[in-house]
Amino acid sequence: MAELKKDQFIIKGKDTVRMESISRPSLSFWQDAWRRLRKNKSAVVGLCIVVLYALLAIFAPIFSPYTQSEMDVSSQNAFISAAHWLGCDSTGRDLWTRIWMGARVSLSIGLISAVLNMCVGAVIGGLCGFYGGKLDMIVMRIVDLLYGIPSLIITILVMMVLGKGITPLIVAMCVVGWIGTCRFVRGEVYRIKEQDFVMAAKVLGVPDFTIIIRHIIPNILGMLITNLCMAIPGAIFQEAFLSYIGLGITPPDCSWGVICKEGIQFLRYYPHQILIPAFFVCTTMLALNLLGNGLRDAVDPKLRGTE
Repeated sequence: MAELKKDQFIIKGKDTVRMESISRPSLSFWQDAWRRLRKNKSAVVGLCIVVLYALLAIFAPIFSPYTQSEMDVSSQNAFISAAHWLGCDSTGRDLWTRIWMGARVSLSIGLISAVLNMCVGAVIGGLCGFYGGKLDMIVMRIVDLLYGIPSLIITILVMMVLGKGITPLIVAMCVVGWIGTCRFVRGEVYRIKEQDFVMAAKVLGVPDFTIIIRHIIPNILGMLITNLCMAIPGAIFQEAFLSYIGLGITPPDCSWGVICKEGIQFLRYYPHQILIPAFFVCTTMLALNLLGNGLRDAVDPKLRGTE
């Protein structure tokens, strides 16, 4: 075997410039979350569907030649055609216009109730988790009491007291809708407040309000947004169900639940009157769930750098 000699090797040395260079661009938390969300194809599909439906709900009724309550006797139970893109209902009202007018109501109720539930639950859960003590004990016993009663029963009872309409429906959905967010936020705040950076801020004399704003909220904000996306489809389904059983939206307003209630009567002879609104309800809930799952993976710090 030939002996290796020193002159057979080339000493390359250290390229300090290359060693100290940053191999990947510096990204903020939200930039990195958006980058990872774009790689999730199912979440992107869900986002596109949600955006498309929102745009159609805003602009489709504006450019439609029909109104949601305009009746045409000659077009009763009409099927899909060039004049009526989604057909007509039993009274001759254009389903294309009614679907997107109903989308305005259903999406608005779902979004508003989910945001209110998130805000109320985050505030109450955050205070209980940060301060604990008697406040935490009293609030959690109230939460346990409400959690033991089916939320749908409470919502129906509140609707029977307040009456029908958009505002009573939102109030009824918010009576117990904040409980899940409250328990989730309380647990997260309990965990975060024991971290070293929060303890260091307390030792330095930082006020509690500043700690909550600068340290606690940013660490749970991503999870709150994810939880919001997961709560919206549940709120939309709840509104559709309440409207379907006659406790939600009342004429002349319409929602997807109201259209389904009107169309179920003609399922055997004119199935498009129930299948079309049911399709939009199902695809909206599916899209929001896909988007929520994608957001959950994108904002999870444990998954950073695992792609």
